[in-house]
Amino acid sequence: MMSKERRSSVKMVSFLSCLHWLSVYLFCTASLLSTELKTAHGMQVTSTGPQTIQKAEGESVTLGCRYTLSASDTGELDIEWSVVSPDPTQKDQMLISYTSGTKYIHGDNDVVKGLGFAANDPSFGEASLSISPLSPAHSATYQCKVRKSPGVDTRKVSLMVLAKPSVPKCWVEGGELVGEAVSLHCKSAKGSTPLKYTWRREIGGPIPAAATQNSVTGELKISNHSLSLAGIYLCEANNAVGAEHCRINLKASKPPNRAAVIVGTVVGSILLTFILLVFIVLVVWKLSSRHRREKEFSNEIREDVPPPESRPVSRHTSRSTSQHPQVSYCQVGESEVNSVSEGRTHAPSSNSHGHTPVKFTPVQYDSQYGYAV
Repeated sequence: MMSKERRSSVKMVSFLSCLHWLSVYLFCTASLLSTELKTAHGMQVTSTGPQTIQKAEGESVTLGCRYTLSASDTGELDIEWSVVSPDPTQKDQMLISYTSGTKYIHGDNDVVKGLGFAANDPSFGEASLSISPLSPAHSATYQCKVRKSPGVDTRKVSLMVLAKPSVPKCWVEGGELVGEAVSLHCKSAKGSTPLKYTWRREIGGPIPAAATQNSVTGELKISNHSLSLAGIYLCEANNAVGAEHCRINLKASKPPNRAAVIVGTVVGSILLTFILLVFIVLVVWKLSSRHRREKEFSNEIREDVPPPESRPVSRHTSRSTSQHPQVSYCQVGESEVNSVSEGRTHAPSSNSHGHTPVKFTPVQYDSQYGYAV
């Protein structure tokens, strides 16, 4: 009996011990739940909206960060905006903050330009960030952190700044002849990818199913052109932040008559050959006439050539003549008689041979050259 009572008492003690530890566990669990409820009803960032925002370059954007405080948040209000580093081992870059009623700008790089709080006083639950104008340098992931001890909460927003497509250029490749292939092309020089190109007809109805278009390259290909496909076509280039377009007038021309083309080619070739032959004949005739005139002119010059000039007088003869100007020479017959008279002249009479009388001058002797020859 005693053993049974002892065993029952031991069981009772064990049961009471378990109840004690169960009550302790329930008390701890309740305390944790109470703490979590207090935290849940404390500081909260209440902004909603897309976590990823795409905007065009040059526009403005507001990154939302509205918050609510609880009665338990009694500490000093501190608001921070920073750029989250893509490398988790690197430190985030602080941009702008609000502490003790004062705003602070951190850094002087391109990301900080144009930043500011959307509200004049962020302490009234509005800590949103305003950026204007946007540039590609503003593309990043931003974090808003609001702290008022013991409450704290954060929100992250990704911003992508894209470039709108520039006005595209439209052009046609092909002869625009009926029955042949023709291609319309469209291309924007600037714009953030991905760019999408779409062709449509403004006049003449929709684009036929036989025509194929490539939204990436901007080509509209028509394999069999016809008069019904002529008209004004519009190409639109667009991306996530904007769109631009261009127009082109597609014409349809009938192909030329092949028989007429062949006849015209043959006639033109014959005419060109005839013109070349006439030109060659004229050139040959001109050259032959010129050669004949030159030959006649050279013959006339030979007939009118004067006799050659006399040989120049020798030095010795010229000197003798200059020193003895009174010396003259004459050929006479065998029967003629020379008469020399110093200081006077003699005029002989005519002889039987009929020679003309010649006047003679006396020959003088020169000590240096001798008698004149």
